[in-house]
Amino acid sequence: MTFEARRWTRVPQAFSAAAAIIFLAGPVLGLAQSYPNRPIRMIVPFGPGGGSDFVGRLSAQKLSEQMGQQVVVDNRTGAASLIGTEIAQRAAPDGYTLLLGDTGLTINLAYYKNAKYDAVKDFDPITVVADTPYILAVNPNLPYATSLKDFIAAAKAQPGKFSLGSSGAGSGTHFSGELFRLRAGIDMIHVPYKGGGAVLADVVAGHIQSTMTTAPAALPLVKSGRLRILAAASAKRSPLLPDVPTFAESGVSDVLVSNWYGVLSVGGTPQPIIKRLHEELSRAIASPDVRERLTTSGLQPAPVTPEQFRRNIAAEVERWKRVVKESGIRQE
Repeated sequence: MTFEARRWTRVPQAFSAAAAIIFLAGPVLGLAQSYPNRPIRMIVPFGPGGGSDFVGRLSAQKLSEQMGQQVVVDNRTGAASLIGTEIAQRAAPDGYTLLLGDTGLTINLAYYKNAKYDAVKDFDPITVVADTPYILAVNPNLPYATSLKDFIAAAKAQPGKFSLGSSGAGSGTHFSGELFRLRAGIDMIHVPYKGGGAVLADVVAGHIQSTMTTAPAALPLVKSGRLRILAAASAKRSPLLPDVPTFAESGVSDVLVSNWYGVLSVGGTPQPIIKRLHEELSRAIASPDVRERLTTSGLQPAPVTPEQFRRNIAAEVERWKRVVKESGIRQE
């Protein structure tokens, strides 16, 4: 057989291969084009009224407006968000079940031995909607409340005497506090509370010296003069807190922790659907009304690509495992 004859015999084979690819891709493309054709459920693994619920409802409302299908918020509380997260994990990977995750998605894997999900493999990240840095807040009447350096010096002079409150064992406020304690090299007592409001009330009352918290919870008390912020766990000063130095500025490096709120789909969701959801959420986050509602609530719009979001999740999982090991936190 001549070269020309061999070349032309390949044409039908090439055509068949191309046709097979188109045939196989057809259902996926068709699914993406028709998506969504029924309501979408967004699981928020916390109760109504908190930061996750606020961001989840804001995102759901905007997606409903843009996509022409209702996005329904489904609050599934319990076990520090494990219950809702695992319900989402078991759902079909078709884009009709979304999860509003936060920092707890990664912390839980380090803290709870019975966590049944893999944050990297079991979910397809879409984007972070907003975040806010953790901040160290103290009673303003303390003699060492003038700066982070003064606070650390006083804590080192009285090892085991200072209290660092949190909104609960295994919470973001707990783990960010442990990270601060480790990096500052100070011995402090962790005091867990049943919620952020209770711990802030005791800092204001002077029953404990300090807590790690977030801007949305602390700002009203700061403005009234009942609370003082010493440092923010961000890489640079937050626009929400322009007068508050970062931990690094105050001499404590590697304390970078934000409470983020992001939307994820079930692992294995077709990429065209992930792409559509990312486009719609990015458009929602960029809209003036959403940005205004976020910033007035003490949150910063923080969209990222799905790839960036996945890398961030993987890095956080490993970091919190190291914090548990270094600090000696007892796993539950």
